[in-house]
Amino acid sequence: MRSPAFLRNSTAFMLFGATSAFCTYACMYAFRKGITAVTFEGMAFAGINYKIWLVTAQVLGYAASKGLGIKFVSEMSPGRRAGNILMLVGVALLALLGFATIPAPYNIIFLFLNGLPLGMVYGIMLGFLEGRRQTDALVAGLTASFIFASGFVKTVALTLRAEWGVSEFWLPFVTGSLFVLPMLVSVYALTLLPPPTDEDRALRTERKPMNQAERQAFVRNFGPGLVLLIASYVLLTAFRDFRDNFGPEIMRDAGVDNPGVFAQTETLVAFGILIVMALLQRVTDNFRAFALLNAIMLAGAGLVGISTWLYMSGVLSPGIWFLLTGLGLYMGYVPCNGLYFERLVAAFRYVSTVGFIVTLADWYGYLGSVAVLLYKNFGQATISFREFFVYGAYILALVYTVLVIASFLYFQRRLRAEETPYGLQPDA
Repeated sequence: MRSPAFLRNSTAFMLFGATSAFCTYACMYAFRKGITAVTFEGMAFAGINYKIWLVTAQVLGYAASKGLGIKFVSEMSPGRRAGNILMLVGVALLALLGFATIPAPYNIIFLFLNGLPLGMVYGIMLGFLEGRRQTDALVAGLTASFIFASGFVKTVALTLRAEWGVSEFWLPFVTGSLFVLPMLVSVYALTLLPPPTDEDRALRTERKPMNQAERQAFVRNFGPGLVLLIASYVLLTAFRDFRDNFGPEIMRDAGVDNPGVFAQTETLVAFGILIVMALLQRVTDNFRAFALLNAIMLAGAGLVGISTWLYMSGVLSPGIWFLLTGLGLYMGYVPCNGLYFERLVAAFRYVSTVGFIVTLADWYGYLGSVAVLLYKNFGQATISFREFFVYGAYILALVYTVLVIASFLYFQRRLRAEETPYGLQPDA
């Protein structure tokens, strides 16, 4: 499809692309996160809180999706991206219909089927945005969407329930249905983006699909650094996902019971992260940008730990604490959802696709999220969600910091050890 003439302007392209990415992924969240807005109070199955069953099933599906996506996303040609996004979202919506119509507890499986297609959407979307001069700004728009959308979808769902009287079981399907048309428009807008130019390829390295041999070669080349980084990302994903899935329970236990708090706090977090990430576009040296991203990630871990300590000391209110932990979490989480690997690949001049690396990290990240959910229910069932979140914040701040520093030092030594200034080339 031929791109409109106005997209030849760099500023217009950046604004249009970032907005399209933001809207597309924000709409996708409506097909996934409606379930997190309600608590299914008083419901249990086999002695386990019903919402824990549902969230665990969905996260398991999402994790399985990431595993499938390692191959599916990595090998996808550009012309198939839009159609595959719409197909995956359509399957997820049908699963929510099954969840609404099949009685409990037999409808638990439909939350697994809902998560199963959606985990591949993000990696596919990165294919539209990576390998460009404006990729930092474009991915900032994309990642800001899932920060904003997480709170926004909760607020929409809770408002639908309060104003329309939608039941807890129908709420996820009704919420997703409201976003079908916006999703179609947003995906169409993505298809209008022109491919990377010769200048883009010179600055950020060519991007192309990767077969199995190429994926294995990438992992061999960067193995120790990837292991350390992915280990840190597992901690971050599990902690972030727990906050996202059980935000209402955490806040209610802290004395806050206001549906609008999620849209308010996450909008502020999204705005702050969007500005910081977009400003990285001004840094043309790829490894310098990579170092700055690592510094932002470490600052985020520090913010999570310090804000939690201040909250437990009585200095911060629950709302401010929830806001600051979100800001700190996303300062680490956002870079690893595109920009970290975008700049790493560009610094080493490695022909590849960022979608593969992000999906690989997500695969392990969501397995970690499932492990935390199971541990909370079976290992720490007697403590509240808020208490569990507080303990997790302290652990994250310490262990995550050590792992990120170690991974950065590895990549720094690797780049300095290269014989040419253009860095490592992929295996032949």
